Amino acid sequence: MKNTMTTSPDGTIEFTITIPWADIQNTYKTVVTETASNAEIAGFRKGKAPKQMVEENIDKTKTYEETIKRLVPKAYTDAVQEHKIAPILMPQVELKDAQEGKDWVISAKTCERPNVTLKDYKKAISDLKAEKTKKIFVPGKDNPSEEKPKGPTVDEVLERLLTAVDANIPEILLEHEVTHQLSLLVDQTKKLGLTVDQYLGSTGKTADSIREEYKSMAAKNLTLEFALEAISEKEQVVASEEEVTKVIRGAKTEEERKNLENQRYYLTSLIRRQKTLDTLMA
Repeated sequence: MKNTMTTSPDGTIEFTITIPWADIQNTYKTVVTETASNAEIAGFRKGKAPKQMVEENIDKTKTYEETIKRLVPKAYTDAVQEHKIAPILMPQVELKDAQEGKDWVISAKTCERPNVTLKDYKKAISDLKAEKTKKIFVPGKDNPSEEKPKGPTVDEVLERLLTAVDANIPEILLEHEVTHQLSLLVDQTKKLGLTVDQYLGSTGKTADSIREEYKSMAAKNLTLEFALEAISEKEQVVASEEEVTKVIRGAKTEEERKNLENQRYYLTSLIRRQKTLDTLMA
């Protein structure tokens, strides 16, 4: 299989993969053979109908869909390995050209972890803390109030951190997050007994405005996520196995524990980011 890779300015990676017709034919025949072994056709016992008769009766579109499902994962993995990239997102696959007797062409889009430029984030956070811990003067009094000044909140630290980092978030990653949030919105409105249109009407928002709102929120959240990871690496912050295991053992149910165990790598990243944030807050 042949492939080419292009990277857009925002970091979105697109593979254009050509699958030889011979590979498609061979896989198609395998799918047909497997279908024949389970086919139920009048006048024949299950799986005993002639292969030609099975092929005449099966849905070719579905058979080709199954063929592509079997070929694409390997083609994509081969392309990733050939170009030595480390995707952080499942690919968006699109069939660009599919004609019988000709090689098929697919597009697979993904992205790597975006580059993050850290500015003087320590000074930015230090300045914020200094602003928040200034002596409080009460009007009409010469002496500062004895009230103990409060330090910055987590939200304030994160907002200030945003001013001290630059991150180029790939469009495909933003769209992935927006789609996820819209899916959650649909689920939430259903639980309330509303349609999405009814919800939007009650809030005075439109489908376009809510999408833009989610996109802006996704850009902010992803920038902070990758910024904290970059700071973790720079400051050599780690999440130990003991810390991860402790969180897993603290699960309230066996199902929750299993879910955490299955997402151990992600959990490690969360703990690491939290420890980094705690360091910035200190």
